[in-house]
Amino acid sequence: MKIAAVLVILLTAAQLVPAAAGFSHTLALATLVVAMALLVMLFTGKTPPEAPKPAVAEAVKPIPTAVPQNQAQAEVVTLLGIFQEKGRFVDFLMEDITPYSDADVGGVARAVHQGCKEALSEHFHIEPISSEGEGATITVPAGYSADEFRLVGNLSGEAPFTGKVVHKGWKTTSVKLPRVLKTDRLPAIAPAQVEVK
Repeated sequence: MKIAAVLVILLTAAQLVPAAAGFSHTLALATLVVAMALLVMLFTGKTPPEAPKPAVAEAVKPIPTAVPQNQAQAEVVTLLGIFQEKGRFVDFLMEDITPYSDADVGGVARAVHQGCKEALSEHFHIEPISSEGEGATITVPAGYSADEFRLVGNLSGEAPFTGKVVHKGWKTTSVKLPRVLKTDRLPAIAPAQVEVK
């Protein structure tokens, strides 16, 4: 979890480096992917397994009853399932991409991006916080929302503050997610597909 947090910070910082301007879209996508993985780990309290274990066929067993899970956790898993269904998000994150070339990863990232963007558009109404583009000078008014503006640099005195937009920020004005029925376990992100012969 700590590594994912550090990666988010490093990827965000890399977007601020002028020499990386040509890679801003790729860096933003990578930041989104790592941030989503971190979000999943935070809400589920689980980290990805180090290495997958071989599948062993077993007789069908009843699902053991457990202490009821937090409803919010179940809804986060459902959201993750939507990203998996539309953009193969979990497949992408759980795959070891080190043997693949940057071009191969970029091609896959494009498909993941398109599917996840479709899922976002379907379930969230997202708009920028700042209507001005990056590099534009804006004034942050007195009484601004701390969750909408992160002020950095040489701060002194009280708002209003004038500065340059480093990142326009994002907010959602509506969310339309499927409700999760009460359950005694977290739902699956995506079912295992088995071809029976």
